[in-house]
This record gives sequence, structure tokens and C-alpha cells, in this order.
Amino acid sequence: MSELVIKNLQVSIDDNEILKGVNLTVKQGEIHALMGPNGTGKSTLAYTLMGHPHYKVTAGEVWFKEENILEMKPDERARKGIFLAFQYPVAIPGVTVANFLRTAMNARRKAQNPEDKGIPLPEFRKLLKEKMDILQMDHVFAGRYLNDGFSGGEKKRAEILQMATLEPEIAILDETDSGLDIDALRIVAEGVNTLTGPDMGVLIITHYQRLLNYIKPDFVHVMYNGLIVESGGPELALKLEDQGYDWIREKYDSVPVG
Repeated sequence: MSELVIKNLQVSIDDNEILKGVNLTVKQGEIHALMGPNGTGKSTLAYTLMGHPHYKVTAGEVWFKEENILEMKPDERARKGIFLAFQYPVAIPGVTVANFLRTAMNARRKAQNPEDKGIPLPEFRKLLKEKMDILQMDHVFAGRYLNDGFSGGEKKRAEILQMATLEPEIAILDETDSGLDIDALRIVAEGVNTLTGPDMGVLIITHYQRLLNYIKPDFVHVMYNGLIVESGGPELALKLEDQGYDWIREKYDSVPVG
């Protein structure tokens, strides 16, 4: 069983310390929710895990499949089995959803087997249609340019389709609920629920309980001031929904970091 193990992760942006010693383990088959107020480091954690160059790791380790992935490039981490669904997916005019997914899939296959010639086109088309049917997506979607002219909900569904096709072992969803209305949120959540299982661990980053009404986490963590300060079960998210984050601020503002 694969697991993502984060040990004492400290990260800075332009000499401004954001993460101050994060410890977290996400195993295949587990759903973790990471919550917290704006500006506490949640998205910084997501981007650091995928190797965004703007984030400087000053201390700590991140282990996956017996390797410290902090030494890897972003594409190497993706090929190894880690996936990030972006809060704000970018548009790529001229590149269809299908071509993008086939290229990504072939890159991962080649990383696993250098002799792999890539998935045959008929096999890929069959696989993509199966994944789109599971997610209740119109097959026309595959021929559209990636995120070009997509609504907020369509962009997020495209991210979930990528996750379905690439079948990562660890998936990080960075505020997937951001900007979605209730109907789009429900559709995206149903897609995530369809894909989760014993072979994939999920880290959901969110501000609000509403997404967790549809996706039931096994563990809930609260990040504040660059640290994970509270961990528990689904009841912790309900407490945050009921009481907000003021009790977190009152409890931890006076606690020295380090």
C-alpha cells in the first residue's frame, strides 16, 4: 500500500515562511480533508507537494514509494502516481481534452516501462468513453479544447476526468469546490465518490463543510498559521461549520511556533 508521508515540511515564498513544520500521512484508500481560514498555507502545501518552483522548501521531507519526492521534478512526481486538481485550471487552446489525456497517460506508461509504445488509439478511445460514462459526461466533451471557454463546473469536471483516466495513487484536490454552485458541486462530488476506493488516497483542501456533505472524509485536519493544529474525524468539520474558526484563532494565536 502506497502512502504519502509529510515530515516537518517548512516552506517559504520570497523569504516569507508559510509552512512551519507540517506533518501528515495520507494512505491509499483514505480520504483526508484539510480545512482552515484563508492564508494559512493549505494551497501552499498542495503546490509544494507537486513541485511548484515558486515555493522554496527550507526543511522537511515528503516520502512516497520509498523516495523523497522533494528531489523530483513536477512531471516525475505525476508519473510516480501523485495528482493535483487545481483550484484555477488553466485553458490550453488548440489541445483537446482527449489529446491532453492520451499524452499524459503515455508519459506515465513510459515512466513505468521505457519500452512502452503508448496506448493504442482504439484502446484509449474505449477507455476514455468508459471513464466519461462513469462520470456521466457527454462524449463531445473529449473533443473540446482543454478548459477553453469552460464554465467553472466544466473545468472542475475536466480535472476529475483527468484523475479518472490517470488513476493516481494519491490525489490532491485543491479547493475543488471553489466557485461552484450547488448543482456543479454535487456533480463533481459524485465523480470523486465514484473514483475513490482502496487504490487511491485523497487529500481534499477546502474552506467549507458543504463539500464534505457529499464526500465523507475519514480524517479532518485544520491548518492554521502554517501548521496542522487539529485533527479528528468528520465531527471536526461539523464543529467548524457550527462555530467557525474563531475558536482556532483564540486557541492557537498565543501558541509559539517551533
